[in-house]
Amino acid sequence: MRASRLVSLLLLLQTRGRMTAQELADALEVSVRTVYRDVESLGAAGVPVYADRGPAGGYRLLEGYRTRLTGLTAPEAEALFLAGMPGPAADLGLGPVLAAAELKLLAALPDELADRGGRARQRFHLDAPGWFRNPEPTPHLTGLARAVWEDRLVEVRYRRWKAPREVTRVLAPLGVVLKAGRWYLVARSGEQVRTYRVGAVLDLVVLDEGFDRPADFDLAGFWREWTDRYERDVYRDEARVRMTVAALEFMAYVFPPEMSRAARAAAGAPDESGWLETTVPIESVRHGHVELLKLGAEVEVLAPAELRERFSATAHALAGLYPPPARPAGAPGSDAPAGPTVRR
Repeated sequence: MRASRLVSLLLLLQTRGRMTAQELADALEVSVRTVYRDVESLGAAGVPVYADRGPAGGYRLLEGYRTRLTGLTAPEAEALFLAGMPGPAADLGLGPVLAAAELKLLAALPDELADRGGRARQRFHLDAPGWFRNPEPTPHLTGLARAVWEDRLVEVRYRRWKAPREVTRVLAPLGVVLKAGRWYLVARSGEQVRTYRVGAVLDLVVLDEGFDRPADFDLAGFWREWTDRYERDVYRDEARVRMTVAALEFMAYVFPPEMSRAARAAAGAPDESGWLETTVPIESVRHGHVELLKLGAEVEVLAPAELRERFSATAHALAGLYPPPARPAGAPGSDAPAGPTVRR
């Protein structure tokens, strides 16, 4: 374990340059005291590690020193070939580059590691998009990726959900993210960092003007915080409903995870007819109407009143389109189909 950590420390200094003891400790998930001991061990082994004193100091390697030692293990080689993502790389215009890099990696690895990496590719395949979802056209993705790489401003004409539907903005692109089969652009607009769906970009002009990328901007950290905030804020309303146990179970297959999880958590005990009451988070009355209609006659909206009225209007409109089902001649009972008692 310690030998692997020493290799990791050496490679961190080689790839990132000067790093403080605290930065090394955080990266290696060890204490600062352990970093001190490991640096002494590298120095004793002949590795030219130097310490710069002062507020801007830290550990660094002698200028020009590099090691060919990678410390690559068999599981790490397998993981590298799983992380290739040929589909997304092709979307970014990097398909041939990725293929060339994999060939070079195979040639550089020892035979055993190269074989294990190839076996991983043959046995595991990553397909990120959800079922029944066609890829979203992103004709401007390659241009945006180039602008991100070159730190150049872009002018985009963008289609959004609120009026005015089409707007033109000059953005400082900071990164692109693939989430559930859709590409998103993270960019600075004025003083704010915002997120834009790449598929909604109608026109793109990559400007000659560059911009200074914020030195402390962390794309992965921003995306994690943004998605957490989005999932918290998107469901601003809630619907009180009465539904069957079967409908509650079915929600996991056709509803967004947050809606089905919250409905399960708030569900009361079912009555003798198999119906229960629960609360479902919704974005708006319109959104709740569209989503809850998926459950058909196995859900009754109790509140809010506006949503219940929409369901009533929909039910009456459907009743006007479809006559009651025919019953076999001589069948007992009324012409109305059997079902649970509707609460008034």
